[in-house]
Amino acid sequence: MGKSKNISVTNTSEQKVIDTINSFENISGEWAEKTAHYLRLGLEGAANTTRAYKSDVRAFEKWCQSQGVLHLPVAVETLAAYVTFLAEEKKVSTIERKLSAIAKLHELNGYEYVAYQKSFRTLMDGIRRKKGIRQKQAPAFTLAAFKQVVTQLDDSLLLTLRDKSILLLGFASACRRSELTSLNIEDLDFRTDCLIVSLKRSKTNQLGDYEEKAIFYSPDPSVCPIRTLQKWIQSLNRQTGPLFVSFRKGDHPTEKRIPDDNIYDVIQKHLGKRFSPHSLRASFVSIAKENGADDGSIMRQTKHKTQVMIRRYTRIEDIKKYNAAMNLGL
Repeated sequence: MGKSKNISVTNTSEQKVIDTINSFENISGEWAEKTAHYLRLGLEGAANTTRAYKSDVRAFEKWCQSQGVLHLPVAVETLAAYVTFLAEEKKVSTIERKLSAIAKLHELNGYEYVAYQKSFRTLMDGIRRKKGIRQKQAPAFTLAAFKQVVTQLDDSLLLTLRDKSILLLGFASACRRSELTSLNIEDLDFRTDCLIVSLKRSKTNQLGDYEEKAIFYSPDPSVCPIRTLQKWIQSLNRQTGPLFVSFRKGDHPTEKRIPDDNIYDVIQKHLGKRFSPHSLRASFVSIAKENGADDGSIMRQTKHKTQVMIRRYTRIEDIKKYNAAMNLGL
């Protein structure tokens, strides 16, 4: 098999960039280099997406090697067999993500992608009908249970103080794990009445539009996200750089940004194995809704673009709370 260009920042297909520049017939020569730079960024996509795509492409290449078939450019028969293989165990959302990675691989290398053919789209329709497209919902916790966990954390230990900060900020901000790990200290603006958190980029804001979230003081210092963060930053003894960092032995924080996957470890260590980082976000929505918040105020914090996900998070509670089956008299 021929060697393909990887999905990465350093190996973006130069020919693809050149071809795209050439499509701008009247572009000025003095702007060509800067235009090429922006085109590379456009082809690469967001960092988290790039990491996931690289893993998916490696898995696809390995499967093709095991079958003795070419992965680039992929034949429609090969791609059909691959998604049929994936459908044995994978969710529809996972299959679609892997197809997006393969599409990006073909785009970067200048090949047409066969997934757009009608026969393949029909195959995917069949897989969706068979498996369904409902996503597994991240479990939410109750506020009482969350506060019980947080108040029992010994924040005299720096590692525990970091974890407590992650839990409280993650819940109060309704941030995604990638947003938490990408935060720098300088992204936090501590004010007398609240904390303003500035987000550079997120899953739904990959072009870097200005986004802010407000965090408020709690009357109980033991569960106050702002006071906990101030204590954590003071322990770091610096005013810039990554907010959440890895540790070395002996309870010593490094200056290395915590990886996304470590947020899973923090959540499951303190909240339990059934919970995930997304549980912080799901719990924010469900608890805020129970406390009377409307969808608009919730979306101002979660940065959801539509009410679809808000309804999904609160669906089970609504089914239990507003259901005539409670009054059947059984």
